[in-house]
Formats: sequence, structure tokens, C-alpha cells
Amino acid sequence: MLQKIKSLSEKYSSEIIEIRQHLHENPELSFCEFKTCEFIIEKLKEFNVKKISKIAGTGVVATIEGKNPASKVIALRADIDALPIIEKNDISYKSKNNGVMHACGHDVHTSSLLGVAKILSELKDEFNGSVKLIFQPAEEKLPGGAIKMLEEGVLKNPIPEIIITQHVDPALVVGTLGFKSGMYMASTDEIYLTVRGKGGHAAMPHEINDTVLSAAQIITSLQQVVSRKAKAAIPTVLSFGKIIGSGATNIIPEEVKIEGTFRTMNEIWRKEALKLIEHIAETTAEAMGTTCEVLIMNGYPALINDENLTEKAKKIAKEFIGKENVKDLEIRMTAEDFSYFTNSKPGILYRLGVRNDEKGVVSPLHSSTFNIDEKSLEIGVGYMAYLTVSLL
Repeated sequence: MLQKIKSLSEKYSSEIIEIRQHLHENPELSFCEFKTCEFIIEKLKEFNVKKISKIAGTGVVATIEGKNPASKVIALRADIDALPIIEKNDISYKSKNNGVMHACGHDVHTSSLLGVAKILSELKDEFNGSVKLIFQPAEEKLPGGAIKMLEEGVLKNPIPEIIITQHVDPALVVGTLGFKSGMYMASTDEIYLTVRGKGGHAAMPHEINDTVLSAAQIITSLQQVVSRKAKAAIPTVLSFGKIIGSGATNIIPEEVKIEGTFRTMNEIWRKEALKLIEHIAETTAEAMGTTCEVLIMNGYPALINDENLTEKAKKIAKEFIGKENVKDLEIRMTAEDFSYFTNSKPGILYRLGVRNDEKGVVSPLHSSTFNIDEKSLEIGVGYMAYLTVSLL
């Protein structure tokens, strides 16, 4: 089966590259993936996949049944949305939708899963069980498409035992795969603070409430949540990236807005920390003679890779690409709504190497020049197909 899947992934590689380039050229934002959805359905039908349906607005779910289809079910997931970024790549398949770009590799994830669908549909008489294909919208925007799909029953009829997803990694060279067992990616919550007070002339601070100084003090005080309250064993990040105070050199504004993010990998600490953030922001503002309105938008939970499944996936990866090409990953404080799926079923998110220094393919995710070495598609398709069949 190993050689057969390798042969098929090589055979269909040019077709999968064409699919990826089409998707890259026609990106759509979260919850607006209407043409992408139709394209996925069209390709699945072309690949002789029978059980296909729309879900969560612009999502797609399909099932490939092998022999004894009820004996075991594995789910494979790909995210399909793009980002609000103006692409700066000089390529023939550059985004046609100005201001929208596949800068996080979701075009790769989608085309890879379509390639897997093509191979597994062809081999369905040679493996037991069933494979559920999940094409998820809106990974990039809260509340995310995963939770909506779960609410609509994506993991029912049939019910998978495990769920797997693949994500590109521009830090890994093409030809490699990366794995991390256990804690891998952080939860993410958005913090919105509004500091209010009596504004006025900057030359007469004794007559006003300095909202700018108060905002600065709040940001500084909140750093103790990480430096003095977080346990060393729990990765924690609190960062503020946006401050708006519409005053001037000689005007203290009545209102200053602050926006940031809180990330960690422990749900109990997450709840405690968010309460601390609210308390510290409010009391610090009060001490400065101002008020602070705190709005916290809860985001994705931490992503924990199932340890047993990760070890199996690593072993199968060594069979597929060789021991030297299987890499161990470190935890990262970025977030992924695949965590909703791993909270429901044992699951794993692993990384596909797409970097090629010689070709200048080195840009990070979410950048205007992000791209991949398309040789990675053959590996991404082949390994996921082989992993699935091996686990079945």
C-alpha cells in the first residue's frame, strides 16, 4: 500500500498543484467561501465521492466508504478560508481578489485533502472502514467555523473515532513533517479596554483625568498577570497591539481604546487570568481617576495533540519519508480552532514542510509574500492518505 499511495500521489501531483493554484488565485474571506465551497463539491463529485453535503453555511462534509464501512471511521479536516491581506507575490496565480490572500496555506490544506479524496476514492475497495472529509470555513475569524460545524453535527452519522489535520510550516523545509505530542497551540482571547475620563488641555493636567497616562499604567500593571501570577510550567502570553487615543500634542482625549490578546495552554488558569485582567484594569483605572470598561471576547481553546495518536503518526511518517525527515516541534502560542475538534475526539495537528531557501520560498505565515514549494503537495497528499489507510 505504501508504494501504491506514493505512486498515486506522484501521478496526481500536477493536478493537485493546479487545484491549489486555482484556490490561491480565488481566495475568499471567512464565512464568505461560497465559490470555494462549490469548487470543492465539484471536485469531490469528479473524484467519485458519493456522500457529499454542505454544512455551516460554506462548509462541506463528505464520506468515502471502504470495505466494512462501519468498522472504523477516521475524520480528516482542512480549513478553506483566506486572510484580508494584499498579495505582493509576482506569480502567475496571484490572487485576483484584491485585499484577500491565502497567506496561511489554507489553499494547500484544501487541495491536499482533495488529493487525498481522489486517492482514497480510488482505493476504497482496498481498506476497511470509512473516511469523513471535513472542509471547514472560517478558521481565521472568531468564533470560527469549527464550533459551528460541531453544533450542526459534523461528527455524527458516521461518528469518527479520531480526527486529523495538516498545516503548512514555512520553518520546515520541503520534504519534512513535524509533530508535537500533548500541549501544542495556545488558547486565544481578545481583550478590549476602553479608558474614559475628563479630557482637556494637556498644559493643565491638574484640571483633567489623564486617560493616556491611565492607559499606559493599565498596560504596565497588567504585565504582572504573566510575570507574577502565571505558573512557570504554563505557557502564557499577554500582548497589546493597538492603542487609540484621538487627542493631540496639547489635547488629552476623553477616551483611549486598547486592544490585545491573552494566550495560554491551561483552561483553569485561563479563566483565573481573565478575571485578573478585568480586576487589574478596572482598579488601576480607578486609582488614576478614570474608568475602564473591559470586554473580553473568548476565542479558541488550547490545542492538545493526542499522545498515542501522535506517536503512531510519527512512526507512519518515518515509514513514508524516512526517519531523518520527521521533526519534533516546539509548542507555539498561535491558535487554531481545530482545538474544538480535539476537545471532542482524540486528534492531531501535524506540520507539512513547505520551505525552500534556494527558491526564496521563506516568507512567514500571514505575510503578503507567503508561498510554498509546491513539491510539498505530493508529500502532503501522499502522507495523509497513507496515514489514514494505516490507521484504518
